[in-house]
Amino acid sequence: MFGGLVTTTTVNSPHLRKSGSRVVVSDPVELGNSVEVFSDAIEVNEMKGVSAPLSTTAILPSPVLLWRFKVLLFFVWGFACCKISWDSVMRMSVNLRDLFLYEAFLYYNPLLLVTMMVWFWGVNLWVFMQSNVNYAKIFDVDQNHLSHREIWRCATWMTIIVPTSMTAYLYLYSHGEVSLAASQPVLLYAALAMALISPFDIFYLSTRYFFLRTFWRIVFPLQAITFPDFFVADIFTSMSKVFSDLERSVCRMVHRQVATIAWFEADSVCGSHSVAIPIVLVLPYFFRLFQCLRQYKDTREKNALFNALKYSTAVPVIFLSALKYHVFPDNWVNIYRPLWLLSSVLNSLYSFYWDLNRDWDLSCFTRIFKFNKPTFLSNVLYGRQWVYFWVIGSNLILRCTWTYKLSAHLRHNYLTLFTITALEIFRRFQWAFFRVENEWNKMTNKSNVQLSMTDMSSDEEKLLNSSNHNV
Repeated sequence: MFGGLVTTTTVNSPHLRKSGSRVVVSDPVELGNSVEVFSDAIEVNEMKGVSAPLSTTAILPSPVLLWRFKVLLFFVWGFACCKISWDSVMRMSVNLRDLFLYEAFLYYNPLLLVTMMVWFWGVNLWVFMQSNVNYAKIFDVDQNHLSHREIWRCATWMTIIVPTSMTAYLYLYSHGEVSLAASQPVLLYAALAMALISPFDIFYLSTRYFFLRTFWRIVFPLQAITFPDFFVADIFTSMSKVFSDLERSVCRMVHRQVATIAWFEADSVCGSHSVAIPIVLVLPYFFRLFQCLRQYKDTREKNALFNALKYSTAVPVIFLSALKYHVFPDNWVNIYRPLWLLSSVLNSLYSFYWDLNRDWDLSCFTRIFKFNKPTFLSNVLYGRQWVYFWVIGSNLILRCTWTYKLSAHLRHNYLTLFTITALEIFRRFQWAFFRVENEWNKMTNKSNVQLSMTDMSSDEEKLLNSSNHNV
């Protein structure tokens, strides 16, 4: 149940030790030799009747036991949150219950979706590592970037903090502590914002700086577009509904409307008629559109213009949907809704085509049916045709449901919207596998071509410089 006696050897690196701390074993061979020597010393001391000093030994708990204990605590915490939340909701009246859950969901569902994205990104990094894909080179980050374990550690803390705050919000409101309940989402948002922009060397400062710098480059594409820029911008397009809910949440906090139902009124500044909702929804697509235009300015590639056209097809979907709150019902049903459906179909099919032919480079499914150009990652990670059928089929279906979350007039179905947004994040998660694979193939092929050209030029130079010509 606990680990055995452990001896230690001195480590020269100052980064592994601090003054007064335990020394660390740096070599497994040295560890084995030290254990043998220490065992002999114990036997000699026992024969002499001398007990071994406690300072030279350490009783460490088993890592497996610690892991099981953490898992047990996690399940106990999850059960406690569910039980307290259920009891708190049942204390409310039936008329108030649905309205209040709708409001509570507004504050916490964006952070829950962000947490899910962090979990998925850790899975992406783990698969890239297993497949020997140098994603650090692709994203142009240093070797001190976060590993998948550190990403999962951050996701674990987010998984604990966000539901805990939501449980406290429900409990306090149901027990009449409205002011304390209203402070819960405010404190959570403020703490997360401070952790993200903190200038101190805590909470992975280099990674936070890289993210903020990339975010700044996305918002203001005034420089050459790099792969991390448009990769993160594509992820932002899948999280447009998250940004919209964040805007509404912050709006209610600023106007002190938390823990009230004032936002259901038609004239509410943060309500359903707010023009900020479609504007925030369309911003990620505008950012990506400007990136494509900047890329065309730098490279003069026509594909950048076609890519910009793809992102522009999302604009009619968003604004035609928002017109429902600003036109007569008959005009919406007879004129604007058919246009909205047509623009939704166009956006879905165009995006689906671009995913397959451009982002993944499937070349009209030749790699699916013939596998005439297998790659290392395809053989290691996928290797079966059914995986490609699954990805293509699921991508088509989720691309069609994607327009649902972009439609402002459908946002009252908050549980359905949460599910569809979660599925869109899952689609983006599996999209990242093939997109990074395609980029890695391009980089390796380019390196191989450059290497072969270098070898050819060196051989030609040897032949030209050779002075031994025998006739």
